[in-house]
Amino acid sequence: MILSDLRSYLKAQHRVALADLVNHFKMDADALRGMLSKWISKGNVRKLSQEKGCGTTCCICDPALTELYEWIDK
Repeated sequence: MILSDLRSYLKAQHRVALADLVNHFKMDADALRGMLSKWISKGNVRKLSQEKGCGTTCCICDPALTELYEWIDK
């Protein structure tokens, strides 16, 4: 996957959880965070504040993967 693939997916979804990116691109979360940081530094993506977990009480979701990213249209 290249940065443009990530850009296209984020533009289409607008807001996406890291877990969804991991599943969609079949990549490690840390590798995706590195790619996301490129778009963040360019001002095209922002990481949204997220409380622990996904918001449900099941405790199944890995809190590290529930972080949300949003594409910013300029």
